Amino acid sequence: MVEAEVPSYKGFRYPAEIIAHCVWLYHRFPLSYREVEELMLARGVVVSHETIRQWCAKFGPEYARRLRRRRPQAGDKWHLDEVYTKINGEWRYLWRAVDQDGNVLDILVQSRRDAKAAKRFMAKLMKKQCRVPRVLVTDKLRSYGVAHRELMASAEHRQSKYLNNRAENSHQPPRQRERAMKGFRSPGGAQRFLSAFSAISPHFRPGRHRLTASQYRTTMNERFNVWNEVSGLSTVT
Repeated sequence: MVEAEVPSYKGFRYPAEIIAHCVWLYHRFPLSYREVEELMLARGVVVSHETIRQWCAKFGPEYARRLRRRRPQAGDKWHLDEVYTKINGEWRYLWRAVDQDGNVLDILVQSRRDAKAAKRFMAKLMKKQCRVPRVLVTDKLRSYGVAHRELMASAEHRQSKYLNNRAENSHQPPRQRERAMKGFRSPGGAQRFLSAFSAISPHFRPGRHRLTASQYRTTMNERFNVWNEVSGLSTVT
């Protein structure tokens, strides 16, 4: 069910169109806050990079939540994977789950990749999806086997590095952003950004290689209309 409320911009000096556009630029393209500031200045809008950072921190998660509520139910085949990432000089693990269509189901930044960490991620994933998948696909990390037996025993578990390209490929856009941002500064900051990024960025990546030019333009127009609705621009007079 679509939410009737819209984000509140009360107390903000800039109009909703500028705020939403800055949030879109930052999450859609590998740009820094200062680069977004420069792009806005080229359009005659004077806004500091610190203000843009505050907008992204406040409205990014809200827009992402509203986009997730509009997505159809995820598929019943889940791919799980984890990768190293260095945060403030310390190695962390970014756990990610996607369905068979590549839709991001959940992410979690953790300090370990043992059985306890695997169970924590799977429990969070099941709570968010409110169900157990038909098929669970992972690499051969033993932690997944332990967590599967204790939490998802009814799901078929397939372990192979060759079957999990879907999850491994989903790490590429966050890696690109991580390089542009010169790394994350804290686990909490990484979790907050990636949660919003994983909802906003894919919304504007409909799979251009599978669409004709006219189909792509139509799809993008539809997705921008959805963006205007979740950001409240469709109700702004």
